[in-house]
Parts: sequence; C-alpha cells; structure tokens
Amino acid sequence: MRGIGIILICLAFGLVLFFASAYTINETQQVIITQFGKPVGEPITEAGLHFRVPFIQKVHYFDKRILEWDGDANQIPTKDKRFIWVDTTARWRIKDPLKFFRSVRDEIGAQARLDDIIDAAVRDAVNGSRLIEIVRTTNRIVKQFSNQPSDASIQLGVMEKISKGREQIRKEIFEQASKMVQDFGIELIDVQVKRVNYVEEVRRKVYDRMIAERKRAAEEYRSEGRGEQARIEGQTEKELKKIMSEAYRKAQAIKGKAEATALKIYADAYSQGLDFFEFKRSLEAYQKGVDKSTTLVFSTKLPFLKYLSIDKEQ
Repeated sequence: MRGIGIILICLAFGLVLFFASAYTINETQQVIITQFGKPVGEPITEAGLHFRVPFIQKVHYFDKRILEWDGDANQIPTKDKRFIWVDTTARWRIKDPLKFFRSVRDEIGAQARLDDIIDAAVRDAVNGSRLIEIVRTTNRIVKQFSNQPSDASIQLGVMEKISKGREQIRKEIFEQASKMVQDFGIELIDVQVKRVNYVEEVRRKVYDRMIAERKRAAEEYRSEGRGEQARIEGQTEKELKKIMSEAYRKAQAIKGKAEATALKIYADAYSQGLDFFEFKRSLEAYQKGVDKSTTLVFSTKLPFLKYLSIDKEQ
C-alpha cells in the first residue's frame, strides 16, 4: 500500500509539472519566454504545443494581427496661422516581439508610445503646411463641369496653387512615424487623417473663401459659355444666310425657267392664230383704257377702233 501511495504521489507531481511547463500558441499569437523577468531565447511564433521550465520561466503572449491605434483630436496651428482640429488613426503590428517586450513591455505601453510619435509627426506636418494643402489634394473644383484641363483653374486664377496636398502630407506623417516606431519592434501599416475640423473663427473664413472661389469659378464657366454661345450663334447665322442665299438662287433660276417656258407657250399659241390674238389684245386694251366715266372722240378710221366700227364694208 505504501508503494502505491508513493506512485500516485509521483504521478500527481508529474502531472502538475507537465501542466505547469506546457503551453499552447494559436495562429494569431507569438510568445516571449522570460526567466526572472529577463527574456530567454528567441521569440516563438510557431503555433502548437510548447514547453517551458515550470515555476521559473513565464510566458508572454503578443498578437500577430494588425492592431488599431486611434488618437485624440488635437488643436494644431497651420503654417498660415490657422488653428484646426486634426483627428488621426493608424494600423500597426508587432514585428519584433523581443524588441517590443524590452522597450514597451505590452500593448498598453505601445499605445502610449504611438500617441507620442504619431501626434508629433502630425503636428510637424500640419505646422509646415498651409490650410488649403491640408484640406485639399488637388486644385480642381469639379472637373466634369469644365472643358479645361485639370490645372486650368490655377491658370485662370480661380484657386491658389497646391504644392503638396492632403495625400502628400499624410505620406509625410506616415514616413516620419514609421522610422521612429522601428526602435520599439513595431511596424506601422498605415496612417490616415479621419477628420479635419476648424475652430469657429477659421470656419467662417474658410466658408467665405470657398464661396469666393466657387463664384470666381462660376464666372469663368459663364464667360466660357457666353463665348461658346456667341460662336455657335455666329456659325448658325452664317449657315442660315448661306442656305437662304442658295435657296433664293435656286428659286430665281426655277422662276426664270418657268417664265421662259410660259412665254414660249404663249408665243407658240398666239402664233397659230394671229388674227384672234390681235382681236383679243384689242379687247383687253378697250377694257383697260376706257371705263364708264371716259368719253373719247376718235375718227372711225382709226385702226385702234376697227373692231368697234359699224362700217358695212368691214
């Protein structure tokens, strides 16, 4: 009985040692082993069952996945002395767990470091840029409403020229912060400006400026439209005159041809009965030359009145 008890004790002790030394890592984790608070060996990144020295070594888990950093909105002055609120966010991951553990210990410490680094990079970028470059990426207003190229608004004096733009400023923030976080075993994946807001005084000035810019742009478009309208109207009038002139020429030609044909027909018809033609023309002359109130005294021998003569010989 005594031997069985010893065996059971040994088995129980062995199970305790096994469970105290064994640990598992899943696909989203990586591990640093410390002994008396100091890292031992290389980081363990392979998923599965692993072992450590029980009661002496301690397991520290770190996430492999992309993590989120969301900073507080800061009030920052621009290069042209305009105060704005800038709210940024970033994505990062633990690239070197050993360096990460030695420098910041855990994710809470990393978040604090990112606060300092990214906020400083944002402040430097905003301080070195004008307000219009922070809120805009290009110089265009609405490209689809204009037949001009994308930089025509600058040439026309509609807007100030943007040398960098919001996207370039974001890249500068990302590059500066990326270099600084490498010392902490952190890889910065991306930095984005979530929101840019204005203090009340600046907001009013920005709105006034936006209205003035769009009024100037609208006037340029109206001027361009008026010029195009005048060109189209001039072209239309020219084509209309050309069409009417051509139509008049053709009409006159047709009319002249018709009159010539009619005269020929008359001539042919009258040439076949000259006596009848003379009689008809004389009657027409009587009708037009003499009315009810007219009194004429002519000799009966006058040829004009031969068809009115009552001379028996005729």
